[in-house]
Amino acid sequence: MSQDDSQPMMSRRSVLRITGAATVAAGLGTAAVAAASPATAAPAFAHPGMLHTQADFDRMAAKAKADTGLWKQGYAKLAANPRSSSTWKPNPLATVIRGADGDNVATLAFDIHAAYQNALRWKVTGDTAHADTARDILNTWSAKLTTLDGSADRFIAAGIHGYQFANAAEIMRGYDGFDLARFKKMMLAVFYPMSSSFLAKHNGAYDSNYWSSWDLLSAACVLSVGILCDDRAKVDEAVTYFKSGKGMGSIKNAIPFIHPGGLGQMVEVGRDQGHALLSVGLLGTICEMAWNQGIDLYGYDDNRVLKGVEYAAKWNLGHDVPFTSWTWHKGAPGSWEGWQTFTEASESGRGGVRPIWESLYNHYVNRRGLDAPYVSEMAAKVRPEGGGGDYGTGGGLDHLGFGTLAFTRPRVIVSATTPAPSASTSVTASSSDTGDATATAPPTADASGGAQPQGSRGEDLAATGTGGIAAAAATGVLAIAGGFIALRRRGARGSS
Repeated sequence: MSQDDSQPMMSRRSVLRITGAATVAAGLGTAAVAAASPATAAPAFAHPGMLHTQADFDRMAAKAKADTGLWKQGYAKLAANPRSSSTWKPNPLATVIRGADGDNVATLAFDIHAAYQNALRWKVTGDTAHADTARDILNTWSAKLTTLDGSADRFIAAGIHGYQFANAAEIMRGYDGFDLARFKKMMLAVFYPMSSSFLAKHNGAYDSNYWSSWDLLSAACVLSVGILCDDRAKVDEAVTYFKSGKGMGSIKNAIPFIHPGGLGQMVEVGRDQGHALLSVGLLGTICEMAWNQGIDLYGYDDNRVLKGVEYAAKWNLGHDVPFTSWTWHKGAPGSWEGWQTFTEASESGRGGVRPIWESLYNHYVNRRGLDAPYVSEMAAKVRPEGGGGDYGTGGGLDHLGFGTLAFTRPRVIVSATTPAPSASTSVTASSSDTGDATATAPPTADASGGAQPQGSRGEDLAATGTGGIAAAAATGVLAIAGGFIALRRRGARGSS
């Protein structure tokens, strides 16, 4: 029998404030531990400090140069991808459309992956031909892009491509000829407003209408723009939403049921596994970016994310999982509304492969010394992770990928109270632990398992359009779903 664990709980997070400028200058990365700053001081942002730190780049470069194990395999996967070529030529657009006539979002997606992959190759090899290519892609787009348009899927475009674009730019920060100031202006004018608006207003729908992936991809964009632009208010906005937001992507709404043994049921697991795996990947992305700025969302609320991704991994590996029935309220105020009850984990898309597991595995097992048996098995199954269309040009472009190269790390156990090389959480961000009294109620457990009454059909605002990358590739469409985890601390921290 499962428990409804949706009530606010006391946070276990304690953020270590660090003098970031000295840490970054020294290039200490995730291994650094520094003295806490005074409570009144605004800690500096760590740069590079999104999915990767300088210590990460140093590790990748050293291991790949030494032709070592998993890093060798991971770099070979990166180098083999066609979007990693230094001969890639960008095709910038003034207006990007997703989910409507004239859909052209695939052009943006391919160029972003090319920029990120060339930037990563430069950091690993030192070959400036790749750096020049990444810089030119970023510069041509920031000089031209002004609008994201389309159906409700335009919010997906803003979130997914916003966080990916920001990560590519973060790697290129400081490179000769890269116009960071203009790129920031583009992110602040085109991507951030849409993602922030979605979290606040949900496109005019009920806060529960959109699946959790929509919130998570929007929060990933807001967080990454905040880091890129050294804007603490935006970082706080994303962190606060993750902890206590109104919609389905707020962590206790996304994973409302904790089952015996520490498996956390995410709301989208009853929908299909493509969206569930999207959620897993976005959770890892948000948590890693926050960690590298001194914010431990991985461990928030007793490792709730771990419990969720373990659940998703277990189900997609072919094992049974417990499931509490729940009812989804959808629609828009004054327009239409309906209810749908989910009674079991979906078989749709079960066993799918996405490049999303290495960051989660390496954090929970190699950084924190915790057990994550199903995530570990899934990471081994997918390894070495590719990216940039290696898994199709629909959902396969939702994640930057290449995690075997980027996230594989020796086991060095880090305390949960010292999450990152430098801290960037302000008092505002940390004050949200108690939750939001206006937050959307979690999914209602349906004891009977029967379907709830349906309202007028109307348009299902949560359904993504048929356009976009997915339609271009005749594959599925974006949205999130869940994962779950059994949490057990390893008896011997040094064991593998």
